[in-house]
Amino acid sequence: MNAIVPQHDRRVDLAIVGAGIVGLATARALLQRYPALRLAVLDKEPAIAQHQTGRNSGVIHSGLYYKPGSLKARLCVQGAAAMMRYCDERSIPYNVCGKVVVATSEDELPRLRELYQRGLANGIPQLELIGPERLRELEPHAVGLQAIYSPRTAIVDYGRVAQCYANDIRAMGGEVLTGHEVRQIERTGQRVWLETPAGMLETRFLITCAGVYADRVATLSGAPREPRIVPFRGDYYILKPEQRHLINALIYPVPDPAFPFLGVHSTLKMDGSMWLGPNAVLAFGREGYGRWDVNIPDLADAVGYRGFQRLARSYWQVGLAEMLRDWSKTRFVAAVQRFVPEVTAAGVVEGPAGIRAQALALDGSMVDDFVFHQDGPVIHVRNAPSPAATSSLMIGAQISDMAAESFGL
Repeated sequence: MNAIVPQHDRRVDLAIVGAGIVGLATARALLQRYPALRLAVLDKEPAIAQHQTGRNSGVIHSGLYYKPGSLKARLCVQGAAAMMRYCDERSIPYNVCGKVVVATSEDELPRLRELYQRGLANGIPQLELIGPERLRELEPHAVGLQAIYSPRTAIVDYGRVAQCYANDIRAMGGEVLTGHEVRQIERTGQRVWLETPAGMLETRFLITCAGVYADRVATLSGAPREPRIVPFRGDYYILKPEQRHLINALIYPVPDPAFPFLGVHSTLKMDGSMWLGPNAVLAFGREGYGRWDVNIPDLADAVGYRGFQRLARSYWQVGLAEMLRDWSKTRFVAAVQRFVPEVTAAGVVEGPAGIRAQALALDGSMVDDFVFHQDGPVIHVRNAPSPAATSSLMIGAQISDMAAESFGL
């Protein structure tokens, strides 16, 4: 790495790389705790929340899926309540529409009941295990042998939430600097230097929240590459108006416990539209939102990683099925027809896509929990997939605690 020549273009106490919802929530938490802190959030894009934050399903998750005692479980349950309080305070619309997780076959029933017990262990309020009759009351066109009903699951526009976080940061004296891609990082003594197209930035402390680029930004400061980020694309279809009546709110299948993905499901959006998805296929670029969006270096980085190769060897049949479903609307809709049989391929249109930044270990295992790593004057967020948006206020508080202890703020 070529040495950075310090130019003293600008100086702050603490810099945060990444103006997604986690980076912004972290900045907000730090400024609330330390009002005199000179803080700047940097992002390479011309506007905030351009990737995972602005391209997700918009669900305020209840905390149902996560291993009891894990960071995900604790921060999601606390974060969901905190998110709704924040939305109330800022007059951000949200909809407590509820959610059902439906078992459609006998072999799914043990996993559904295990999921229900996990939800109880996590302290999810008002959780119910319901039968077919109650399911039909909630979703008249749905079918299933048994279901979990989570009445407190909600939806929100996380892009709007992120914008409010940014407004809070500016109101407290912080800066949100878009168009500031961090190209190089060098640590010299007690200082950290960031090279951006807009010039040099000197900071005492650094926190990276770089999402799909988390591993690459971390290595710029000398951190290990693992866990490696492998991008997975998730596509959505949208119900046409003539079939919109078939689904009221959020309907999920029973997830495969081997994967952190939740399966193709229905998602009500704040504009009243109904999205179906996402699937989960290897993206051909870290910003490869389209099927034909190929970034050769990104793709080579993913498929050349031994961790991904081991994952692919172990689950090639699942991966092949996902790819076939990605290229066939009929196969995609068939996943929804398992719990809402009346939905048809003719009744949906293609929607947007998102990228999940999934951390993958060298042994081929998907890193399930949130991962934060501290190294001297730097804290890296190494893995923060769903439910990071739901948990963002609590993740911000958690990293603020780490910074207070590690940086001596």
